[in-house]
Amino acid sequence: MKIKPFQHIFKATVLAAFISSSMHSFALPSDEVVAIVDDSVILKSDLEQGIAEKEHQLKAQNKAVPPQQYLQMQVLDQLIIRQAQLELVKRYGIKPDEKSLNAAVLKVASQSGVNSLETFQQKLDAIAPQTYEGLRNRIAEDLSIGRLRQQQVMSRIKISDRDVENFLNSPEGQAALGIQAHVIHMRISGENTADVEKVAQKVKQALANSNDAKTIGSTLSTSSVKVDGLDMGFRPLSEIPPELSARLTSLKVGQTTELISVRDGIHVLKLLDRKQNDQKALVSQYQTRHILIQPSEVVSLDRAKQMIDSLYNRAKKGENFATLAATYSNDTGSARDGGSLGWVSPGSMVAEFEQVMKDTPVGQISKPFQTQFGWHILQVNDTRQQDMTAEVQERMARQILGERQFDTEVDSWTRELRANAYVEIKDTSLDAKPAEK
Repeated sequence: MKIKPFQHIFKATVLAAFISSSMHSFALPSDEVVAIVDDSVILKSDLEQGIAEKEHQLKAQNKAVPPQQYLQMQVLDQLIIRQAQLELVKRYGIKPDEKSLNAAVLKVASQSGVNSLETFQQKLDAIAPQTYEGLRNRIAEDLSIGRLRQQQVMSRIKISDRDVENFLNSPEGQAALGIQAHVIHMRISGENTADVEKVAQKVKQALANSNDAKTIGSTLSTSSVKVDGLDMGFRPLSEIPPELSARLTSLKVGQTTELISVRDGIHVLKLLDRKQNDQKALVSQYQTRHILIQPSEVVSLDRAKQMIDSLYNRAKKGENFATLAATYSNDTGSARDGGSLGWVSPGSMVAEFEQVMKDTPVGQISKPFQTQFGWHILQVNDTRQQDMTAEVQERMARQILGERQFDTEVDSWTRELRANAYVEIKDTSLDAKPAEK
């Protein structure tokens, strides 16, 4: 399941606040500690910068700025939570790669009308020395916190097979799958509720034996009750109002809903047919073997590279790839099967491995390449197009359900993190949790 990553986006007003507070901090001859969080401290300048950013955000959203004391406590609490997360980031050694960091900084630059990092650096540092470095470090921290949250929170999200099945069978799930329904839609309306319900029952009975919506409508309409009927043809469930589409999900073809009372009258639907989007998810799969040499306490990175180069040369000279993998590969799971990974689908391997796999012709051996796990060579034995529609639908359901849980679990994890962190607030006027608003 792939959950959307947490990213802190610097809007123009927040960037302005960051620059303004950076200038102020640079001018300060001294600073003071306002709080200790585990092994780190929060400085008064950090608090002032956070307050400036918060005020800019509220004003940009046309919201009232709360009293200063409340704002100080609120921002300090946010800084404590942030610092507690950064402590875990340091403990786990989480860092964004340069490519991701540069892309994130460039996105901020483009929001201020600058299209290159060099120009952006010159522009910021001309306003106040080291502003660009401070901003870059801030964005790096935000990216690292995002990855930390992904790692910590994902393990808390539990989605069962029954959850997936229930979602796919729900109106929302069926709409997401592109299910279409061929429906007859009858609406019965009038001033007298009892008369409307009596006619609606007759409409329901008539639908059991006929699909002629117009004839049913004209026959059963009275002077006080109007019956409108329409054969809607095939419509995506996503285009049918939820209060109506929800009743169609459990129907079998030919069945009619119970009476559905809404503001504009009573509705009755008859399901004539249903179909799913015929587009199949055909995925290119690769039957792949690989050999992995991992650096370790006894094998340096250079030594790992020498070993994979040697194995590559032996395989190119005709030695059996499967035998070499079984003998030397550090991937013990695949080594037992001669390095076989079976049929590999896109998205199941790290990006570097996947790209080499796609670029390697069938029957050929790749040149040595490096991933976060070590040095590899791989062999592609075959390729095929596989219908993965069911798997894609399941992944989609798990992603949607996971995204629903993610924010809730982040809040829960954050509260636990705050409760378990060692916090000592030096300024007694700030030693209080802000009241909920």
